Amino acid sequence: MAEEAQGRVQAAVESAVQELERDSIRGMQGAMFRCSARCCENSTASMQQVQQCIERCHAPLAQAQAIVTGELERFQDRLSRCTLHCNDKAKDALEAGGTEARVRAQLDACVAACGDDHLRLIPAMAKKMKDSLAALRQ
Repeated sequence: MAEEAQGRVQAAVESAVQELERDSIRGMQGAMFRCSARCCENSTASMQQVQQCIERCHAPLAQAQAIVTGELERFQDRLSRCTLHCNDKAKDALEAGGTEARVRAQLDACVAACGDDHLRLIPAMAKKMKDSLAALRQ
């Protein structure tokens, strides 16, 4: 049961990230490469000026990647805290004399609930990332 929940969460996150990449980041990558090419076409610029120009072109994409990475890390941290709480409850139940089979079932149910709870958070997380990336483009 816990593995199923984990699979659903992973699939939903991957789907959200793929949509974000397709709808937002890919266009930013194209703009970055076109901008960088224009820097290189400036025959009067010094090597240092061209490098600085290229770095300016890369900055928005680097910011976008930092936004996505940060949101995914926060999501993973929240999910990890939830599963750690489940592990703590299972350990406490074992120490209180619960049978291993019953505690394992409770642990699986708790971890599955964590997955289901966090599955519901993914659309809001995806919207937040999309809005943040849209603000970068303005």
